Amino acid sequence: MKMKHIDACRQGIMEEMERDSRIIYIGEDVRKGGPHGFSKGLYEKFGPARVIDSPISEIGLVGFGIGAALAGLKPLVEIMYMDFLPIAMEQIINHMAQAKFLTAGEKDLPLVIRTQYSLGRQHGPQHSQFFPSLFTNIPGLNVVVTSTPYNCKGLYKHALRQNKPTIIIDPAWIYYRFIDEVPGEDYEVEFGKANTISEGDDVTIITFGRTVYESVQALKQLQGKISVQLIDLQSLKPLDVDTVVKSARRTGRVLIVSEEHPHSSVASYVASVIYDRCFTEIEKPVKVLTPPDVHIPFSPKLEEEYMITSDKIIKAILELVS
Repeated sequence: MKMKHIDACRQGIMEEMERDSRIIYIGEDVRKGGPHGFSKGLYEKFGPARVIDSPISEIGLVGFGIGAALAGLKPLVEIMYMDFLPIAMEQIINHMAQAKFLTAGEKDLPLVIRTQYSLGRQHGPQHSQFFPSLFTNIPGLNVVVTSTPYNCKGLYKHALRQNKPTIIIDPAWIYYRFIDEVPGEDYEVEFGKANTISEGDDVTIITFGRTVYESVQALKQLQGKISVQLIDLQSLKPLDVDTVVKSARRTGRVLIVSEEHPHSSVASYVASVIYDRCFTEIEKPVKVLTPPDVHIPFSPKLEEEYMITSDKIIKAILELVS
């Protein structure tokens, strides 16, 4: 059936909460659905023992989740905006990520943190940031970014079935915009496996998050003109290096599209992997398309200029094939 991105995410969580009574959902205002309506209906279905409103304390939220996971529950902790994750970094880096290591492998930590970034919604520089590389740099964490109704449901289901600490990031801009087919039967989207959206021979696009949507729009305009292999990483850590390398060797021209700031980004790491594995086989230098290294503007017009659009992707593709 066709579903909005946000509805597919919620359905995946709801199905897993029905399947496993150990899963609890905790966050700020989650009983009412939160600011985006993400958790709407969960409280009515699962009650106060499993859908818990928390104080405004991100470090407390994550700390509670760690304790609950060590005690045998499977917490899903919502951090309202990605911008607030740094408040909980001490818990994430020193406890969440290291729990299994510090217990000599005796304790799993089945804790999932879900959050979203609001770039494109005029929420200003303190509510729009996207910085996944802060977390991919930490050993012990899975980091995934949803991009379609299909993969968001499958990624949430997989995250809640495994026992490793995981951060899931949603692009809120597509919550109500991206409508696509979602299977009725049970499925998971495994971490560490990229999704090849389209096959092509001229250029490889590697992307994730909201820019998957923009890349698809760009390909529609280039159809019949340039053959593009479009890869959605989905999972940033673990990273599907094999799919990336195979496609780079096939086309010889690679464009990496990301909404991160350019310095020390996931995009730059992927580029380094391609240079390491395919240096003699690529025909042109790898091109990385990111926003400028400035704070995100609040002004709608300036934010639009800041963001990656399908037109900017097309321009970068044309530069690669010229």
